[in-house]
Amino acid sequence: MSVTLHNPDWSLQETVPDLLIAKLSHLGIISAEGQQASSFLHGQVTADVAGLSENNWVWGAHCDPKGKMLASFRLVRAYEQFLMLMPKSTVAADLPQLQKYAVFSQVTLDDASDQWVIFGVAGAKAEAFVSERFGEISSKVTVVNDGFIIKDSERFLILMSTGKASELFGDQKVYESSSWQALEIANGYPNVSANHRGEYIPQMCNLQAVGGISFNKGCYMGQETVARMKYRGGLKRALFILEGNVSGKLNKDAILEIELESGFRKAGNIIEYVQRDDEVLLTAVLANDTDSSAHLRVAGDLDSRLQIKSLPYSLEEDE
Repeated sequence: MSVTLHNPDWSLQETVPDLLIAKLSHLGIISAEGQQASSFLHGQVTADVAGLSENNWVWGAHCDPKGKMLASFRLVRAYEQFLMLMPKSTVAADLPQLQKYAVFSQVTLDDASDQWVIFGVAGAKAEAFVSERFGEISSKVTVVNDGFIIKDSERFLILMSTGKASELFGDQKVYESSSWQALEIANGYPNVSANHRGEYIPQMCNLQAVGGISFNKGCYMGQETVARMKYRGGLKRALFILEGNVSGKLNKDAILEIELESGFRKAGNIIEYVQRDDEVLLTAVLANDTDSSAHLRVAGDLDSRLQIKSLPYSLEEDE
């Protein structure tokens, strides 16, 4: 698609425009097709794949045998196939791991990132815009010509062929992907990139809070560890949202520090971040008893200051 991408012209502290359209070039897709696609994925990921109806989606994670996440994703069931939307870096790392086990099932797994152009639409006028161009959106996944639409509360992800995307969005101001990532972070979503694969069990990134773990589906890769954390306790970390200011350019491998009476010590790692000038908004895995008033900073940036924001969901689990 030939389109000029615009940088956001609003602060991270401000609300998004009434209509925000972003090209989500940071996302990739793993596709799963075949007679046993559902049963194969059901035995691999944390989500209830077998119970996922057509034209629906759910969060999920793929773990190693020890229950550490190799990938987190939106799992979409449409077009008689499954699509796993995740950061592109994670696609390259996770696909070979899934393919190792796929040889025993009638399923075909592919990197489908180049088959689609992905857009995000948000803002007060998002639903009106999508309805005007595609008709009424009545389900979580709506199939349209040359693509489909994923509804996530008041936001929409649109997957289209390249030619169709030019026709539908050529007359609109399209922003680069960080404008969408800021919304993902504000929602406390667990978009884990490849640099943190194998580090966290799903509950450490709040997968249970966004409906990404089924505790009733039976066995899957890493299930024993994930279930133990729920029923026996012992979870010591969680995903937090932070905002604040830094004096230099942030990077995905940056470490966060927390101020204690004895000075600063390591607090955790950044999962996803957006930076505009000196402003930053990010998700990070910290000790789950971290106080909301804690003073945090980026290691090596003595002038940085980060504050914890409230999550838009509860981490209290139903018994």
